[in-house]
Amino acid sequence: MPTPAALRISDRITCLPVIHGSGDFAVEVRRVMLDNRFDCLAVPLPPSFQEAVTWAVNRLPGVTAVVQPEPRSYDAGDWSPEGDGDEPSDRAGVSYVPIDPCQPVIAALRIASQEHMAVRFVDPETAEYEAVGMVLPDPYALKRVQSDRFAAAVLPVLPRLEGQAADRCIAMANRLRELEARFQSILFVCSIAEWPWVKEAYHDRTPQRVVDEEVEDVETYAVAPNSLAFFLGELPYITGLYEQARNELDPDENLSIDGIKALLLEARDRYKAEFKGRARKITPKLAATYFQYVRNLSLVDRRLTPDLYTLIVAAQQIFGDALAITLAETAREYPFPPPVDMQTCKMGLGKLQLPDGEIVEATSRLPGPPVFWRSLSLTRRAPKIQQDEWRMRWNPFRQCSWPPEDNKIENFRTHVKDMALAMLGADLARSEKFTTSIMDGLDIRETLRNWHTRDIYVKVLPPSRGNLDSAVMLFDSPADPREYPWRMTWHAEHQNESTLCFFATNYLDEIVGPGVGQATYGGCLFLFPPRPVPDVWQDPRFDFADTLEERLLAAGCYHSEHRHVAILSDSPPGAGFRRLARKFGKKLVHVPLSRLSQETVSHLRVFHVLNGHEVRSYAAHFIREA
Repeated sequence: MPTPAALRISDRITCLPVIHGSGDFAVEVRRVMLDNRFDCLAVPLPPSFQEAVTWAVNRLPGVTAVVQPEPRSYDAGDWSPEGDGDEPSDRAGVSYVPIDPCQPVIAALRIASQEHMAVRFVDPETAEYEAVGMVLPDPYALKRVQSDRFAAAVLPVLPRLEGQAADRCIAMANRLRELEARFQSILFVCSIAEWPWVKEAYHDRTPQRVVDEEVEDVETYAVAPNSLAFFLGELPYITGLYEQARNELDPDENLSIDGIKALLLEARDRYKAEFKGRARKITPKLAATYFQYVRNLSLVDRRLTPDLYTLIVAAQQIFGDALAITLAETAREYPFPPPVDMQTCKMGLGKLQLPDGEIVEATSRLPGPPVFWRSLSLTRRAPKIQQDEWRMRWNPFRQCSWPPEDNKIENFRTHVKDMALAMLGADLARSEKFTTSIMDGLDIRETLRNWHTRDIYVKVLPPSRGNLDSAVMLFDSPADPREYPWRMTWHAEHQNESTLCFFATNYLDEIVGPGVGQATYGGCLFLFPPRPVPDVWQDPRFDFADTLEERLLAAGCYHSEHRHVAILSDSPPGAGFRRLARKFGKKLVHVPLSRLSQETVSHLRVFHVLNGHEVRSYAAHFIREA
């Protein structure tokens, strides 16, 4: 496929403008180089980097940085010999080349190496590099627009370069003219912000105004994995997907979007593995809502693809803090380890920490779009060492509940009770012909059955007889006693609370804050109005029960003052449960768990235990929803 005329500087030189740090442009560079025949590749880097960059490119997928120190600048400020101020400070700086698989220039160097193509670094040597950064269109447009049309569309808004950037363009144009005498077909990969001025300087034969400066020797460092998010052009996880596709010869043209989907699925799996039964269910419908919201937020930011901040904000608002944190941690992970035979540096936003610990100003020689800090409040899990410290300080003789969760579970109990009472009255429902009132609603079945008579029938639901004061909820049945070792009876703090008997996971296994533990209900018994009862789990009258569920149901039947006992469970109570109820002269009213929102039930099952009433004053800072 011949290269477009708009990108040709001359008969022998083809320019491919790119946006640095873009995986889409890296794929486009590969396509152009493999579809056309070139005998030389020119890149906008100085010759002092060539040996180290070529060596580092061959070490991919291990991510490295080729660093060149810059002369120290001294800032005297308001210091004077007569003053009492500090000594003048010296500020160190470096420029570096990111050996990033999603950098178009690095992708071009990899292709040139495997195709045995000559490579020339045509940028002049500069002791202090001045980067040119600007906001550019989203590279995802390359999926629908050819690279020459993309560059032509951007051209009217590109500012004319001045200073060092303009001098570099003139110098690169002159060096391309020199290469033209030696090679028949040259591909020049440069920033989209530089290519019109390189082309102009080439055709105008602008004389070169700068000479190569003396520069320091370069060093190659591995980049610490926990700082790759500041170093790579794409998200580290998506960069890893590009490398995996390259190794396995899989298609990668749409990874800028498909990688976002893969990222969410991986974060979902890790989230479910961490939170197990109390994790929210990420249904396809909920995932579709998430992606639609991500799209809308991206369009608000005038982007076609989302950035990390957009992904996390959408995850927090759709799924909650826990999955948002898991998504952020997954996005920062790069699956390939760094090289072990070199020293490691750490990257920040415009900063670099050298192996000796010195922090210096860092400027990329392949600068992408500008990045900036954006804040987002997330409540994350404490480190294990801090959890152990909080666990050791726990007073075993003091515990209480978290009032907001008390209100939620009491409202849920009331809802289950109302459902059970409605089921009691459903057996007494009757149908009658419509006269003046629709009563409790149309009876569609009876109306269709008497369709030939043209009569309409309505339902009549008599008031439910009896009441309920005992509700048994079995969330996990059959329950494994080893999974639910904590069994407790809590008495009401006020008249609006129930007497609560439950079995749950051990709250000391999940300490989320100082004096704040987290547990998950396996099953519970509510007695309302509240009343003092002996501890169900120590009461010898229920020792005949073999399982946790039987003991809870026996206590509910024994302490109930009414004939009916509500039981919430997945499946209807079996013959054993019914015999147990008859033993105490009770009748069970089954409320299917499937009638309730599974997401709501999952939330209600998770509750927090506080180590004293004073912990309630700050517990909200540490409690996070799954």
